[in-house]
Amino acid sequence: MDVQTLLVTVVVLFTVAALGGVAMAAIRLGSGNNPPAWLAMLHGMLGAAGLTLLAFAMFTASLPGTATIGGILILLAALGGVYMNLAYHWHGRLLPKGLLFGHALLAVVGYLALLLSL
Repeated sequence: MDVQTLLVTVVVLFTVAALGGVAMAAIRLGSGNNPPAWLAMLHGMLGAAGLTLLAFAMFTASLPGTATIGGILILLAALGGVYMNLAYHWHGRLLPKGLLFGHALLAVVGYLALLLSL
């Protein structure tokens, strides 16, 4: 599989994960409740699949610099997502809006960097 195909696949995975993220943010901000656990898990699994494929591409192929920067930013966003899940969602505590916005900002900037690398 060539680098371009890998990056397109990564972007598709992150696009679907982002749609779930937007839905979860709307639930959290609109209703004042946490999103359902199944949606959070689906969002995380799709993001993890994209991140794993991107890491594979980073270690086995020559990627554009913007793809590497995007991957690092998305990795930071993923770490924030894991923290929100384990520290808040898992215990039934409301997700803090600041962490939610920080997670989203890192993910969006990383996603845009990946798009620029295509």
